[in-house]
Amino acid sequence: MKNFDEKVIKGFGDEWKKFNQDSIDSKEHKILFSKYFNIFPFDKINEDSVGFDMGCGSGRWAKIISPSVKNLHCVEPSFEAMEVAKQNLGGQSNIIYHLSPVGECLIEKNSMDFGYSLGVLHHIPDTRKGIRDCVDLLKKGSPFLVYLYYSFDNKPIWFRFIWVISDQIRKIISKLPFTLRYLFSQFFAFFIYFPLARSAYILEKFNFRKNFIDLIPLSFYRNSSFYTMRTDALDRFGTSLERRFTKKKIEQMMKEAGLKDIKFSENAPFWVAVGFKN
Repeated sequence: MKNFDEKVIKGFGDEWKKFNQDSIDSKEHKILFSKYFNIFPFDKINEDSVGFDMGCGSGRWAKIISPSVKNLHCVEPSFEAMEVAKQNLGGQSNIIYHLSPVGECLIEKNSMDFGYSLGVLHHIPDTRKGIRDCVDLLKKGSPFLVYLYYSFDNKPIWFRFIWVISDQIRKIISKLPFTLRYLFSQFFAFFIYFPLARSAYILEKFNFRKNFIDLIPLSFYRNSSFYTMRTDALDRFGTSLERRFTKKKIEQMMKEAGLKDIKFSENAPFWVAVGFKN
């Protein structure tokens, strides 16, 4: 059975064409990178390492990782997104591109020194198999970093209730043509993302406790640009297939895929985890 969704692939191609990340400044780019990669074992890779970026999208993470390694395989099922990535990464000759879904790329198994897949495997039909397919590419002892949407298992119940409402809205909007998906997402970015994020920003400046600020929906974006909010609003409301997992479930899937010494980031975004191949 195929482990991809054509509509999702087309949707992300449209998204990265619209938001190709050329408007995000380098400082914010590095801050976002650090939030996702803060638990990645950089001491385990060097200029001789070869790894993969599974679902590279616009190439925003590859742009930072690739200069530090020998080769980086960028795997992406969307032709449109791949063209954006090639444009963003055009000056880096050590990148190998694979126009392929998860599990179907031509990377040799047991050959990679590291790998990562951020915000991708919760958008495919079988996330468990997607993790296993990624781990199969790694050498023994190599790290794999993954980010999967959380099911609000570390939040109060009312937080999940808000998500249930927003998810019903997503299911409706994601069925619309791209122009309408885009317009609705930008409406939400302006009237929901921006006010909540900036409210959290103001409270942080007034030294409110972090655990209080983190209870504000979308507080993760309090130091982000409006461009990033607009991008992620389209990602959130324009995608037809979305899965969410508890921390316990993610750990279980990672272990079943052959990973050990699993560690989770304790900071947003949730959940980012890293493990090493058995």
